[in-house]
Amino acid sequence: MKFNLFRTPQAVAAEPTSGTTVTMATSPAVVSTTAPDISGSNNTEISKKDMFGEIKDKFFNEIDKIPLPPWALIAIAVVAALLVLTCCFCIIKKCCCKKKKNKKGKKGKDGFNMKNMEGGEDDDDDEGETGMTEEEKEEEEKEQEKLGKLQYSIDYDFENTKLTVGILQAADLMSMDSGGTSDPYVRVLLLPDKKKKFDTKVHKKTLNPVFNETFVFKVPYEELGGKTLCMSVFDYDRFSKHDVIGEVKLPMNTIDLGRPIEEWRDLESADQEEPEKLGDICISLRYVPTAGKLTVCILEAKNLKKMDACGLSDPYVKIQLLQGGKRLKKKKTTVKKNTLNPYYNESFSFEIPLEQMQKILVAVTVFDYDKIGKNDAIGKIFVGSKATGLGLKHWSDMLSNPRRPIAQWHVLQPEEDIDGQLAALFAKK
Repeated sequence: MKFNLFRTPQAVAAEPTSGTTVTMATSPAVVSTTAPDISGSNNTEISKKDMFGEIKDKFFNEIDKIPLPPWALIAIAVVAALLVLTCCFCIIKKCCCKKKKNKKGKKGKDGFNMKNMEGGEDDDDDEGETGMTEEEKEEEEKEQEKLGKLQYSIDYDFENTKLTVGILQAADLMSMDSGGTSDPYVRVLLLPDKKKKFDTKVHKKTLNPVFNETFVFKVPYEELGGKTLCMSVFDYDRFSKHDVIGEVKLPMNTIDLGRPIEEWRDLESADQEEPEKLGDICISLRYVPTAGKLTVCILEAKNLKKMDACGLSDPYVKIQLLQGGKRLKKKKTTVKKNTLNPYYNESFSFEIPLEQMQKILVAVTVFDYDKIGKNDAIGKIFVGSKATGLGLKHWSDMLSNPRRPIAQWHVLQPEEDIDGQLAALFAKK
Protein backbone atom coordinates (compact mmCIF):
# COMPACT_ATOMS: atom_id res chain seq x y z
CA MET A 1 0.00 0.00 0.00
CA LYS A 2 2.84 2.42 0.78
CA PHE A 3 4.48 1.56 -2.50
CA ASN A 4 1.46 2.86 -4.47
CA LEU A 5 1.46 6.03 -2.44
CA PHE A 6 5.00 6.95 -3.37
CA ARG A 7 4.42 6.26 -7.06
CA THR A 8 1.69 8.81 -7.67
CA PRO A 9 3.78 11.91 -6.80
CA GLN A 10 6.55 10.84 -9.27
CA ALA A 11 4.03 10.57 -12.11
CA VAL A 12 2.71 14.06 -11.40
CA ALA A 13 6.19 15.61 -11.17
CA ALA A 14 7.16 14.44 -14.70
CA GLU A 15 4.64 16.81 -16.40
CA PRO A 16 5.22 20.58 -16.62
CA THR A 17 2.81 22.21 -14.23
CA SER A 18 2.31 25.54 -12.57
CA GLY A 19 2.09 26.38 -8.90
CA THR A 20 -1.59 25.71 -8.94
CA THR A 21 -1.07 22.31 -10.44
CA VAL A 22 1.37 21.58 -7.67
CA THR A 23 -1.29 22.24 -5.15
CA MET A 24 -3.60 20.07 -7.16
CA ALA A 25 -0.96 17.35 -7.09
CA THR A 26 -0.65 17.48 -3.37
CA SER A 27 -4.38 17.16 -2.79
CA PRO A 28 -4.66 13.90 -4.69
CA ALA A 29 -1.81 12.66 -2.55
CA VAL A 30 -3.84 13.35 0.53
CA VAL A 31 -6.86 11.69 -1.04
CA SER A 32 -4.76 8.73 -2.04
CA THR A 33 -3.62 8.23 1.55
CA THR A 34 -7.21 7.73 2.81
CA ALA A 35 -8.43 5.66 -0.10
CA PRO A 36 -6.18 2.66 0.55
CA ASP A 37 -7.26 2.52 4.26
CA ILE A 38 -10.91 2.09 3.27
CA SER A 39 -10.07 -0.64 0.81
CA GLY A 40 -7.88 -2.33 3.48
CA SER A 41 -10.68 -2.44 6.03
CA ASN A 42 -13.03 -3.85 3.42
CA ASN A 43 -10.46 -6.48 2.57
CA THR A 44 -10.06 -7.46 6.23
CA GLU A 45 -13.84 -7.74 6.63
CA ILE A 46 -14.05 -9.85 3.50
CA SER A 47 -11.18 -12.02 4.68
CA LYS A 48 -12.91 -12.55 8.08
CA LYS A 49 -16.13 -13.50 6.34
CA ASP A 50 -14.21 -15.91 4.17
CA MET A 51 -12.61 -17.45 7.30
CA PHE A 52 -15.96 -17.88 9.06
CA GLY A 53 -17.40 -19.31 5.88
CA GLU A 54 -14.61 -21.82 5.59
CA ILE A 55 -15.00 -22.83 9.26
CA LYS A 56 -18.76 -23.14 8.82
CA ASP A 57 -18.34 -25.25 5.68
CA LYS A 58 -15.83 -27.50 7.46
CA PHE A 59 -18.16 -27.88 10.47
CA PHE A 60 -21.12 -28.88 8.30
CA ASN A 61 -18.92 -31.17 6.25
CA GLU A 62 -17.81 -32.92 9.43
CA ILE A 63 -21.43 -33.21 10.58
CA ASP A 64 -22.40 -34.67 7.21
CA LYS A 65 -19.73 -37.32 7.70
CA ILE A 66 -21.37 -38.48 11.00
CA PRO A 67 -23.46 -41.63 10.26
CA LEU A 68 -26.58 -40.38 12.06
CA PRO A 69 -29.92 -39.14 10.80
CA PRO A 70 -30.75 -35.43 11.21
CA TRP A 71 -33.39 -36.02 13.92
CA ALA A 72 -30.78 -37.83 16.05
CA LEU A 73 -28.39 -34.90 15.75
CA ILE A 74 -31.18 -32.50 16.77
CA ALA A 75 -32.05 -34.67 19.77
CA ILE A 76 -28.38 -34.73 20.87
CA ALA A 77 -28.19 -30.97 20.53
CA VAL A 78 -31.36 -30.51 22.63
CA VAL A 79 -30.07 -32.84 25.37
CA ALA A 80 -26.73 -31.04 25.42
CA ALA A 81 -28.50 -27.70 25.74
CA LEU A 82 -30.64 -29.01 28.62
CA LEU A 83 -27.53 -30.31 30.41
CA VAL A 84 -25.83 -26.96 30.06
CA LEU A 85 -28.89 -25.13 31.37
CA THR A 86 -29.17 -27.56 34.32
CA CYS A 87 -25.51 -27.05 35.22
CA CYS A 88 -25.95 -23.30 35.06
CA PHE A 89 -29.03 -23.48 37.27
CA CYS A 90 -27.23 -25.61 39.89
CA ILE A 91 -24.25 -23.26 39.95
CA ILE A 92 -26.52 -20.22 40.41
CA LYS A 93 -28.47 -21.98 43.17
CA LYS A 94 -25.28 -22.93 45.03
CA CYS A 95 -23.99 -19.40 44.84
CA CYS A 96 -27.26 -18.02 46.24
CA CYS A 97 -27.26 -20.54 49.11
CA LYS A 98 -23.68 -19.71 49.99
CA LYS A 99 -24.52 -16.03 50.10
CA LYS A 100 -27.44 -16.70 52.46
CA LYS A 101 -25.28 -18.87 54.73
CA ASN A 102 -22.56 -16.27 54.76
CA LYS A 103 -25.08 -13.63 55.76
CA LYS A 104 -26.33 -15.82 58.62
CA GLY A 105 -22.78 -16.59 59.65
CA LYS A 106 -21.90 -12.93 59.67
CA LYS A 107 -24.91 -12.20 61.87
CA GLY A 108 -23.85 -14.95 64.28
CA LYS A 109 -20.29 -13.70 64.30
CA ASP A 110 -21.45 -10.19 64.93
CA GLY A 111 -23.50 -11.46 67.87
CA PHE A 112 -20.50 -13.30 69.23
CA ASN A 113 -18.31 -10.29 68.68
CA MET A 114 -20.61 -8.25 70.88
CA LYS A 115 -20.26 -10.89 73.56
CA ASN A 116 -16.54 -11.00 73.03
CA MET A 117 -16.35 -7.25 73.51
CA GLU A 118 -18.17 -7.64 76.80
CA GLY A 119 -16.34 -10.75 77.94
CA GLY A 120 -12.95 -9.97 76.43
CA GLU A 121 -12.68 -13.17 74.34
CA ASP A 122 -12.15 -13.41 70.59
CA ASP A 123 -12.65 -17.08 69.72
CA ASP A 124 -16.28 -17.62 68.64
CA ASP A 125 -16.21 -21.43 68.69
CA ASP A 126 -14.51 -21.68 72.04
CA GLU A 127 -16.97 -19.27 73.60
CA GLY A 128 -19.93 -21.21 72.19
CA GLU A 129 -18.51 -24.49 73.46
CA THR A 130 -17.68 -23.15 76.88
CA GLY A 131 -21.18 -21.71 77.12
CA MET A 132 -22.67 -25.17 76.46
CA THR A 133 -20.38 -26.90 78.92
CA GLU A 134 -21.12 -24.31 81.58
CA GLU A 135 -24.86 -24.96 81.21
CA GLU A 136 -24.28 -28.70 81.36
CA LYS A 137 -22.08 -28.28 84.42
CA GLU A 138 -24.76 -26.19 86.12
CA GLU A 139 -27.38 -28.85 85.37
CA GLU A 140 -25.11 -31.61 86.64
CA GLU A 141 -24.33 -29.65 89.79
CA LYS A 142 -28.06 -29.12 90.39
CA GLU A 143 -28.72 -32.82 89.89
CA GLN A 144 -25.90 -33.72 92.23
CA GLU A 145 -27.25 -31.35 94.85
CA LYS A 146 -30.66 -33.01 94.61
CA LEU A 147 -29.35 -36.57 94.98
CA GLY A 148 -28.69 -36.20 98.70
CA LYS A 149 -25.84 -37.27 100.98
CA LEU A 150 -24.77 -40.32 102.98
CA GLN A 151 -23.12 -40.70 106.38
CA TYR A 152 -20.94 -43.76 106.83
CA SER A 153 -18.10 -45.10 108.99
CA ILE A 154 -15.03 -47.21 108.14
CA ASP A 155 -12.82 -49.15 110.54
CA TYR A 156 -10.17 -51.79 109.84
CA ASP A 157 -9.03 -54.46 112.31
CA PHE A 158 -5.41 -55.23 111.41
CA GLU A 159 -5.22 -58.24 113.75
CA ASN A 160 -8.28 -60.04 112.38
CA THR A 161 -8.00 -58.49 108.85
CA LYS A 162 -11.61 -57.31 108.95
CA LEU A 163 -13.03 -54.19 107.30
CA THR A 164 -16.14 -52.89 109.07
CA VAL A 165 -18.38 -50.53 107.10
CA GLY A 166 -21.16 -48.72 108.90
CA ILE A 167 -24.12 -47.20 107.05
CA LEU A 168 -25.39 -44.60 109.51
CA GLN A 169 -27.95 -42.43 107.73
CA ALA A 170 -28.85 -40.48 104.59
CA ALA A 171 -30.30 -37.01 104.20
CA ASP A 172 -32.09 -34.92 101.55
CA LEU A 173 -32.47 -37.82 99.15
CA MET A 174 -34.05 -37.26 95.76
CA SER A 175 -37.71 -38.28 95.65
CA MET A 176 -38.33 -41.21 93.31
CA ASP A 177 -42.02 -41.96 93.98
CA SER A 178 -45.04 -40.02 92.77
CA GLY A 179 -45.87 -39.01 96.34
CA GLY A 180 -42.65 -37.03 96.67
CA THR A 181 -40.86 -39.64 98.80
CA SER A 182 -38.69 -42.74 98.33
CA ASP A 183 -38.23 -46.19 99.84
CA PRO A 184 -34.43 -46.13 100.25
CA TYR A 185 -31.96 -48.82 101.14
CA VAL A 186 -28.16 -49.01 100.75
CA ARG A 187 -26.15 -51.73 99.02
CA VAL A 188 -22.49 -52.14 100.04
CA LEU A 189 -19.92 -53.74 97.75
CA LEU A 190 -16.14 -54.08 97.81
CA LEU A 191 -15.34 -53.87 94.10
CA PRO A 192 -14.25 -55.52 91.87
CA ASP A 193 -15.84 -58.44 93.75
CA LYS A 194 -19.59 -58.19 93.05
CA LYS A 195 -20.43 -61.55 94.53
CA LYS A 196 -20.34 -60.49 98.16
CA LYS A 197 -22.80 -57.69 98.79
CA PHE A 198 -24.81 -56.42 101.74
CA ASP A 199 -28.16 -54.61 101.73
CA THR A 200 -29.59 -52.54 104.55
CA LYS A 201 -33.24 -52.69 105.52
CA VAL A 202 -35.72 -50.75 103.38
CA HIS A 203 -37.13 -47.60 104.98
CA LYS A 204 -40.55 -46.75 103.62
CA LYS A 205 -41.61 -43.27 102.45
CA THR A 206 -38.74 -41.14 103.69
CA LEU A 207 -35.98 -38.94 102.30
CA ASN A 208 -33.97 -38.93 105.54
CA PRO A 209 -33.58 -42.58 106.59
CA VAL A 210 -31.56 -43.64 109.64
CA PHE A 211 -29.97 -47.07 109.11
CA ASN A 212 -27.31 -47.65 111.80
CA GLU A 213 -26.22 -50.98 110.29
CA THR A 214 -22.70 -52.41 110.03
CA PHE A 215 -21.22 -54.93 107.59
CA VAL A 216 -17.94 -56.81 107.77
CA PHE A 217 -15.61 -57.79 104.90
CA LYS A 218 -12.77 -60.18 105.70
CA VAL A 219 -9.95 -58.92 103.47
CA PRO A 220 -6.17 -59.10 104.02
CA TYR A 221 -4.56 -55.67 104.25
CA GLU A 222 -2.30 -56.42 101.26
CA GLU A 223 -5.35 -56.82 99.01
CA LEU A 224 -7.19 -53.70 100.14
CA GLY A 225 -5.18 -51.33 97.96
CA GLY A 226 -6.71 -52.67 94.74
CA LYS A 227 -10.32 -52.52 95.95
CA THR A 228 -13.00 -49.82 95.91
CA LEU A 229 -15.73 -49.45 98.51
CA CYS A 230 -19.04 -48.74 96.78
CA MET A 231 -22.14 -47.64 98.73
CA SER A 232 -25.18 -47.29 96.46
CA VAL A 233 -28.52 -45.87 97.60
CA PHE A 234 -31.52 -47.52 95.90
CA ASP A 235 -35.22 -46.80 95.82
CA TYR A 236 -37.07 -50.06 96.47
CA ASP A 237 -39.89 -50.94 94.09
CA ARG A 238 -42.02 -54.00 94.68
CA PHE A 239 -43.16 -54.50 91.11
CA SER A 240 -40.17 -53.42 89.01
CA LYS A 241 -36.43 -52.94 89.03
CA HIS A 242 -35.05 -50.89 91.89
CA ASP A 243 -33.82 -47.45 90.82
CA VAL A 244 -30.41 -46.09 91.82
CA ILE A 245 -30.62 -42.72 93.58
CA GLY A 246 -26.87 -42.20 93.87
CA GLU A 247 -23.66 -43.74 95.10
CA VAL A 248 -20.41 -43.07 96.94
CA LYS A 249 -17.23 -44.73 95.67
CA LEU A 250 -14.05 -44.74 97.79
CA PRO A 251 -10.79 -46.23 96.44
CA MET A 252 -9.25 -47.95 99.44
CA ASN A 253 -5.73 -46.83 98.53
CA THR A 254 -6.80 -43.22 99.22
CA ILE A 255 -8.08 -43.91 102.76
CA ASP A 256 -6.01 -43.77 105.94
CA LEU A 257 -7.04 -46.92 107.81
CA GLY A 258 -4.88 -46.12 110.81
CA ARG A 259 -7.87 -44.54 112.54
CA PRO A 260 -11.67 -44.96 112.38
CA ILE A 261 -13.44 -42.76 109.86
CA GLU A 262 -16.91 -41.25 110.14
CA GLU A 263 -18.03 -38.66 107.60
CA TRP A 264 -20.71 -37.32 105.29
CA ARG A 265 -20.32 -37.52 101.53
CA ASP A 266 -22.53 -36.18 98.74
CA LEU A 267 -24.08 -38.81 96.51
CA GLU A 268 -22.90 -38.93 92.91
CA SER A 269 -24.86 -40.14 89.93
CA ALA A 270 -24.34 -43.85 89.39
CA ASP A 271 -22.91 -45.14 86.13
CA GLN A 272 -25.63 -46.67 83.96
CA GLU A 273 -24.08 -49.95 82.87
CA GLU A 274 -25.40 -52.14 80.11
CA PRO A 275 -27.37 -55.17 81.30
CA GLU A 276 -24.95 -57.94 82.14
CA LYS A 277 -25.36 -61.20 80.27
CA LEU A 278 -26.21 -63.93 82.75
CA GLY A 279 -26.38 -66.90 80.39
CA ASP A 280 -29.00 -69.21 78.86
CA ILE A 281 -30.81 -72.29 80.08
CA CYS A 282 -32.52 -75.06 78.10
CA ILE A 283 -35.52 -76.78 79.69
CA SER A 284 -38.07 -79.30 78.43
CA LEU A 285 -41.77 -79.34 79.39
CA ARG A 286 -44.15 -82.27 79.04
CA TYR A 287 -47.74 -82.63 80.23
CA VAL A 288 -49.98 -85.71 80.20
CA PRO A 289 -53.62 -84.59 80.66
CA THR A 290 -55.03 -88.06 81.46
CA ALA A 291 -52.55 -88.59 84.28
CA GLY A 292 -52.41 -84.91 85.33
CA LYS A 293 -48.62 -85.05 85.30
CA LEU A 294 -46.24 -82.16 84.48
CA THR A 295 -42.60 -83.06 83.83
CA VAL A 296 -39.91 -80.38 83.88
CA CYS A 297 -36.54 -81.51 82.56
CA ILE A 298 -33.46 -79.33 83.12
CA LEU A 299 -31.28 -80.15 80.14
CA GLU A 300 -28.30 -77.75 80.19
CA ALA A 301 -27.09 -74.17 80.56
CA LYS A 302 -24.45 -72.17 78.73
CA ASN A 303 -22.40 -68.97 79.03
CA LEU A 304 -23.28 -68.52 82.69
CA LYS A 305 -22.00 -65.49 84.57
CA LYS A 306 -18.67 -65.95 86.36
CA MET A 307 -19.31 -65.93 90.07
CA ASP A 308 -16.10 -67.31 91.61
CA ALA A 309 -12.71 -65.63 91.85
CA CYS A 310 -11.23 -68.28 89.55
CA GLY A 311 -13.55 -67.15 86.74
CA LEU A 312 -15.94 -70.11 87.00
CA SER A 313 -19.09 -71.07 88.92
CA ASP A 314 -20.61 -74.05 90.73
CA PRO A 315 -24.13 -73.91 89.26
CA TYR A 316 -27.25 -75.80 90.23
CA VAL A 317 -30.92 -75.21 89.29
CA LYS A 318 -33.95 -74.79 91.55
CA ILE A 319 -37.50 -75.39 90.24
CA GLN A 320 -40.46 -73.85 92.05
CA LEU A 321 -44.15 -74.53 91.45
CA LEU A 322 -46.15 -71.35 92.18
CA GLN A 323 -49.88 -70.70 92.47
CA GLY A 324 -51.46 -67.44 93.59
CA GLY A 325 -48.19 -66.14 94.97
CA LYS A 326 -47.62 -69.24 97.10
CA ARG A 327 -44.91 -71.84 96.59
CA LEU A 328 -46.48 -75.28 96.29
CA LYS A 329 -43.38 -77.39 95.67
CA LYS A 330 -39.67 -76.97 95.00
CA LYS A 331 -36.93 -79.23 93.68
CA LYS A 332 -33.29 -78.76 92.65
CA THR A 333 -30.64 -80.39 90.51
CA THR A 334 -27.19 -81.56 91.48
CA VAL A 335 -24.28 -79.08 91.67
CA LYS A 336 -21.87 -78.99 88.73
CA LYS A 337 -18.40 -77.90 89.87
CA ASN A 338 -16.19 -75.32 88.14
CA THR A 339 -18.13 -74.81 84.92
CA LEU A 340 -20.06 -72.13 83.05
CA ASN A 341 -21.69 -74.64 80.68
CA PRO A 342 -23.23 -77.34 82.89
CA TYR A 343 -25.11 -80.36 81.51
CA TYR A 344 -27.82 -81.82 83.76
CA ASN A 345 -30.54 -83.79 81.89
CA GLU A 346 -32.49 -84.18 85.15
CA SER A 347 -36.29 -84.52 85.21
CA PHE A 348 -38.80 -83.56 87.91
CA SER A 349 -42.49 -84.47 87.94
CA PHE A 350 -45.45 -82.66 89.50
CA GLU A 351 -49.05 -83.86 89.78
CA ILE A 352 -51.34 -81.08 88.53
CA PRO A 353 -54.97 -81.55 87.40
CA LEU A 354 -55.83 -80.14 84.00
CA GLU A 355 -58.17 -77.49 85.46
CA GLN A 356 -55.29 -76.12 87.55
CA MET A 357 -52.82 -75.74 84.65
CA GLN A 358 -54.04 -72.19 83.86
CA LYS A 359 -53.22 -71.09 87.41
CA ILE A 360 -49.75 -72.63 87.68
CA LEU A 361 -46.40 -70.90 87.12
CA VAL A 362 -43.03 -72.65 87.04
CA ALA A 363 -40.02 -70.57 88.15
CA VAL A 364 -36.52 -71.80 87.27
CA THR A 365 -33.52 -70.23 89.03
CA VAL A 366 -29.82 -70.91 88.46
CA PHE A 367 -27.71 -70.56 91.63
CA ASP A 368 -23.99 -70.56 92.29
CA TYR A 369 -23.25 -72.96 95.15
CA ASP A 370 -21.05 -71.64 97.94
CA LYS A 371 -19.84 -73.74 100.85
CA ILE A 372 -19.48 -70.66 103.06
CA GLY A 373 -22.26 -68.11 103.03
CA LYS A 374 -25.36 -67.69 100.95
CA ASN A 375 -25.76 -69.24 97.51
CA ASP A 376 -26.02 -66.40 94.97
CA ALA A 377 -28.60 -66.41 92.19
CA ILE A 378 -27.10 -66.14 88.71
CA GLY A 379 -30.39 -65.71 86.84
CA LYS A 380 -34.03 -66.70 86.70
CA ILE A 381 -36.93 -67.35 84.28
CA PHE A 382 -40.54 -68.45 84.61
CA VAL A 383 -43.09 -70.11 82.34
CA GLY A 384 -46.87 -70.35 82.53
CA SER A 385 -50.13 -69.14 81.08
CA LYS A 386 -49.57 -65.69 82.64
CA ALA A 387 -46.01 -65.34 81.45
CA THR A 388 -44.95 -63.25 78.44
CA GLY A 389 -42.67 -63.81 75.46
CA LEU A 390 -40.89 -67.15 75.31
CA GLY A 391 -42.26 -68.18 78.71
CA LEU A 392 -45.84 -68.03 77.41
CA LYS A 393 -44.98 -69.56 74.02
CA HIS A 394 -43.18 -72.51 75.60
CA TRP A 395 -46.13 -73.21 77.91
CA SER A 396 -48.66 -72.94 75.05
CA ASP A 397 -46.60 -75.27 72.85
CA MET A 398 -46.55 -77.83 75.67
CA LEU A 399 -50.33 -77.72 76.15
CA SER A 400 -51.02 -77.95 72.42
CA ASN A 401 -48.74 -81.03 72.14
CA PRO A 402 -49.78 -83.36 75.00
CA ARG A 403 -47.49 -86.24 75.95
CA ARG A 404 -44.66 -84.75 73.91
CA PRO A 405 -41.59 -83.10 75.51
CA ILE A 406 -41.06 -79.57 74.17
CA ALA A 407 -37.56 -78.14 74.64
CA GLN A 408 -36.75 -74.41 74.53
CA TRP A 409 -33.79 -72.15 75.34
CA HIS A 410 -34.47 -69.19 77.66
CA VAL A 411 -32.32 -66.13 78.41
CA LEU A 412 -31.64 -65.77 82.13
CA GLN A 413 -32.73 -62.49 83.71
CA PRO A 414 -31.83 -60.91 87.06
CA GLU A 415 -33.64 -62.54 89.95
CA GLU A 416 -34.91 -59.16 91.19
CA ASP A 417 -36.57 -58.40 87.86
CA ILE A 418 -38.36 -61.76 87.70
CA ASP A 419 -39.47 -61.51 91.33
CA GLY A 420 -40.89 -58.06 90.58
CA GLN A 421 -42.82 -59.41 87.58
CA LEU A 422 -44.21 -62.30 89.65
CA ALA A 423 -45.24 -59.96 92.46
CA ALA A 424 -47.02 -57.72 89.94
CA LEU A 425 -48.91 -60.72 88.49
CA PHE A 426 -50.06 -61.95 91.87
CA ALA A 427 -50.98 -58.41 93.03
CA LYS A 428 -53.50 -58.06 90.20
CA LYS A 429 -55.72 -60.70 91.74
